[in-house]
Amino acid sequence: MESCRPAGTPTEDTSGGSSHGGRLVPHADADMGKTMIEIFSKADAFILGQTTYDIFSAYWPRVTDPDDLIATKLNSLPKYVASRTRTTFTWSGTTHIRDVAKEVIGLKTRFLREVQVHGSCGLAQTLIEKDLIDEYRLLIFPVILGNGKRLFGVGAVPTSLKLVRSNTTSKGVVVSIYRRGGSLKTGSVALDYSTLGLVIWLYISKRSA
Repeated sequence: MESCRPAGTPTEDTSGGSSHGGRLVPHADADMGKTMIEIFSKADAFILGQTTYDIFSAYWPRVTDPDDLIATKLNSLPKYVASRTRTTFTWSGTTHIRDVAKEVIGLKTRFLREVQVHGSCGLAQTLIEKDLIDEYRLLIFPVILGNGKRLFGVGAVPTSLKLVRSNTTSKGVVVSIYRRGGSLKTGSVALDYSTLGLVIWLYISKRSA
């Protein structure tokens, strides 16, 4: 899937030319539910872009079931919204951040466990560009879109990632966890013809013998 945010409703987010809303729903299953619960259970705080904040704040405050871990986490934990146009937010526990690169560094040291980013493609690209992401949890859906926002856009720092774990849900969604793997490593598949010639000569000589 090429789009950064797997929209759950047909009109959830049409920015970036996205015209295929609701594409997540056919692939939701118990496996994905377990994955999301595992992810949210590790959170101490959230950083959201303005669009994702608007989507989340219109829905999650209405979910009051104490047994819903995702709702409990989102409604009770600190939320920080990166926005250039708004400074006040009504969702309880929400704070505005303006200088993302500077303030995120402070947030990462303030909380013992994870400070998570969900959706928020524009914000994510800024964090990627500034090399501020420690772990990627990527859900790759078995669809081809052709439009929508990209997660790794122009300006992303070339780097290597280390695969921590990967699994596939019953609906074919690939869930992969990556951590930083250091600077980008490159190589070449060009043949060393001097060595190749020696191998061929030895092979022919052996057959001739």
